[in-house]
Amino acid sequence: MVQEAGFWLYDLRVETRLEGRTPVCRHVEGEFFRVQGENLVFSEGQQVSMYGLAAILPLLPAKQRVTSEHDWMSTDAEIACPDPHCGARFHIRREDKRWFSHAETTGLPDARTTPYWQKETR
Repeated sequence: MVQEAGFWLYDLRVETRLEGRTPVCRHVEGEFFRVQGENLVFSEGQQVSMYGLAAILPLLPAKQRVTSEHDWMSTDAEIACPDPHCGARFHIRREDKRWFSHAETTGLPDARTTPYWQKETR
């Protein structure tokens, strides 16, 4: 039996934390969004500052990957708001893992199949 080529990614939950610190930007304790595959998923009413998001975005793909338990991507979870006067932090928590088929996610024409988001069941 040939095993399909693919990879695991963690779903992430990114939550705003103040923990008594004073925010300068519009940050509300407990607001969050999720990362599922390549998608940022916001529940109704949830918001995040675009400046905070700019600080978080480069780290999200690395946080989704399986890493050594001693890698800082596995152990460190708090990202500071980029405004040096703001006390907000963004806590990134790994949740469930999802399997992604390489053929369903690649842009290489000779290697691709139907994209995962167009499949009937996932």
